[in-house]
Amino acid sequence: MKLLRKLEIVILAMLALSGLAAAQKWQVLKSQGPFKSGPGIMLLLTDGTVLVQDAETPNWFKLTPDNTGSYINGTWKAVASTVSTYGPLWFGSIVLPDGRVVIEGGEYNLSGGGVWTNKGAIYDPVKNKWTPVNPPAGWRTIGDAQSVTLDNGTYMQANCCTPQSALFNPSNLTWTATGAGKFDVNDEEGWTKLPGGKVLTVDAYVFQSGTNGTGSEIYDPATGKWSSAGSTIKQLWDPCLDENGSASHEVGPAILRPDGTVFATGARGCGPGHTSIYNSSTGKWKAGPDFPLVNGVSVSITDGPAALEVNGNVIMMTSPGLFKSPATFFEWDGTKLTKIPGSKNASSDTSFFGKFLELPTGQIMFNDFTTTEVFTPKGTYNKAWAPKVTSVPKTLTHGKSYVVKGTQFNGLSQGAAYGDDAQMASNYGLVRITNAATKHVFYARTHNPSTTGVATGTTPVSTHFDVPTGIETGASSLVVVANGIPSAPVSVTIN
Repeated sequence: MKLLRKLEIVILAMLALSGLAAAQKWQVLKSQGPFKSGPGIMLLLTDGTVLVQDAETPNWFKLTPDNTGSYINGTWKAVASTVSTYGPLWFGSIVLPDGRVVIEGGEYNLSGGGVWTNKGAIYDPVKNKWTPVNPPAGWRTIGDAQSVTLDNGTYMQANCCTPQSALFNPSNLTWTATGAGKFDVNDEEGWTKLPGGKVLTVDAYVFQSGTNGTGSEIYDPATGKWSSAGSTIKQLWDPCLDENGSASHEVGPAILRPDGTVFATGARGCGPGHTSIYNSSTGKWKAGPDFPLVNGVSVSITDGPAALEVNGNVIMMTSPGLFKSPATFFEWDGTKLTKIPGSKNASSDTSFFGKFLELPTGQIMFNDFTTTEVFTPKGTYNKAWAPKVTSVPKTLTHGKSYVVKGTQFNGLSQGAAYGDDAQMASNYGLVRITNAATKHVFYARTHNPSTTGVATGTTPVSTHFDVPTGIETGASSLVVVANGIPSAPVSVTIN
């Protein structure tokens, strides 16, 4: 009975740690970090720390949660900078299966005007070193382009200003062309990974004639080609003309939910933003609701963030017109859009300021270039969504590497998304170890998973993990966490 009681206490502690027992709320980080330009792109590293750029500079910082696992009480530390000539804003970004980080392109660079640079770099968190990456052959631009990790772990990068895309080889930092048959250029579009490994995009019709396009496309990694995914029914890109007679062609983010549907949001500078819903099982679209008026004003997501909450809802940030304030936050529960309380600076923010990142606590980190906060959603997750550990050594030695096996280690979604850039996906499992005596929390760096596919169901998967050298010894519990949802704890002993 004592052992069962201890396990129950550990489980309750993990629920409290993940924020699932708390009411929905926003909390400002106690330390806002040493940023000079302001916090930019956030990436969850596979050791549980968060890598954050000092926006539009070569400087990067790392946030480490405290020993209870709290990111709100975490501490900041400067890490290596990129080369002095590369400090992008609005660029492609990804965490590779081996734990390294790749950033590519940038609409802006070092506070310059729109340059749509083709520069890139790869970061090794173990060596704390950035290495420049040359662009694919013939690419003069990458700019504010989208990226994704395919199920086999290959990183795919778009060129914003053309229909081109390429696959990255992290061993020799080279590229291979892919993506034949793309209807239009990649500019303003986002990529959503589907169960089974295909990639969905909503066409933004940049450089295309007409103002009523509703096309979407599917990329098949098996063929390396794009094909039509049908009409989105409602137009999701912004066709509204400005004073110069030009449309922005912005598109909102699209999030895969646990039920297999993709909630795709729209941008609109002159009316309510539309939404559409894609069923990944049937390959069919249906119209979703328009965003409701806020104080009599139309809102949409003309660039902006969305993220999947652990309860299955989608949180998103809207604003009126084109790049105007104030920002209003909504949730989609699969049936309706509901307005919810906003972040600290919502009254002065516009949607494109915001960025979301899924944390392993079940919370969502947010920044708007000025303030970093954590959002704790209401409710909890369906147990069927959780990872399951089927095999892990019962005795672990600090500094050693092991393999944990089970199912659904990468979650049911990429987690967070943005209109076209600011990718902060976290569809990879983390290993969290909690000491039974002290209740102190440690993350073991994961790497080289068997797949990076989402919603893998009962298919057996695995990942390697390195036990940290500073971990406390003794009886502990181990969980695999995917997009904030932990597996049931497994008892281990740390030597």
